[in-house]
Amino acid sequence: MKICAIQLTSGPDFAANLDEVQRRILDAVQEGVTLIILPENVFLFNGKAMRELSEQESIQESLFTTLNKLSVTLGVWIVVGSHPSLKRPDGSVVAGSRVRQSCLVFSPFSSECFRYDKIHLFDVNVADGVGQYKESDFIEPGELNPIVIDVDGLKVGLSICYDLRFPELYRELVSKGAELIVVPAAFTYVTGKAHWNTLLRARAIENQVFIVGVNQCGFHGKNRQTYGHSVCYSPWGEDLGQLADEPDNLYVNIDTDRIQECKSSMPVLEHRRLT
Repeated sequence: MKICAIQLTSGPDFAANLDEVQRRILDAVQEGVTLIILPENVFLFNGKAMRELSEQESIQESLFTTLNKLSVTLGVWIVVGSHPSLKRPDGSVVAGSRVRQSCLVFSPFSSECFRYDKIHLFDVNVADGVGQYKESDFIEPGELNPIVIDVDGLKVGLSICYDLRFPELYRELVSKGAELIVVPAAFTYVTGKAHWNTLLRARAIENQVFIVGVNQCGFHGKNRQTYGHSVCYSPWGEDLGQLADEPDNLYVNIDTDRIQECKSSMPVLEHRRLT
């Protein structure tokens, strides 16, 4: 299967972000891809404005209609790395001024939208222009329910950004059959330079799956800078393609036979002693 990771520099202008996404999706379709993955905060890079956007029903409905139409018309699966959700999966409204940070997957075969709500929230101090990040001020964590979906026969596990630092989630996704795990992200430049490639490669090797990290890049305002370097690693830890730090499309072919080759030669998951 051929996939495309779309690296962007999203900003606070929802309409401008959507226009850029549509243009890049059309470019990707010309390359014959089946699955397109967008980064975290793809349509709105502004934590303080997420609740306001989630409450605008007309915009939300228009966005979902547009993405569903693109998916069905173009015959591709589209993973929206994250988008603010006003409601929980059970239909209840998130209290206060927070939202759920949802990874949404649009299928070309139906109007159904698969959803994973970010579990781990980025409440940390970073030596950059922002200094302190506290996602829990704006985001309510999702249920402990790892999600794996079937994309034309390929089992795809869903995660978001800071999830990458918690290997138990990825082991659970693999136990549910994941062959490719997507990591849409907005990794800061400082943390990305230090850990992005190391963590992604480790998750691929230790779980013997394909991992694709789809990151934001560049400056989002005066102080916030993300790392870029969207990349895909094989189950053996090979770099199958990596972008630099500018908006671009990354194309990768996923051959699931590589997973079985790794498991046959080094069956590490069968050798586990602690579970």
